[in-house]
Amino acid sequence: MDKPFRRPRSHLFTVRVWQEEVSNGQSEWRGKVQLVSGGDARYFREWAALVPLLTTMLSEIELMSEPDK
Repeated sequence: MDKPFRRPRSHLFTVRVWQEEVSNGQSEWRGKVQLVSGGDARYFREWAALVPLLTTMLSEIELMSEPDK
């Protein structure tokens, strides 16, 4: 008997942030968000980009985890 398809109820991401010098002693925050289970990683340069980035990554996870029809 086939088991019913179940989506994971949660996903674990790591977020790494660091300051990077850009020019003339000025620096900016940079970041990396990574899906722990699959290793997919994306980079961002502004805090405002973090939530849309996570939303996109979660959408991609859902598309990949849909059962074949």
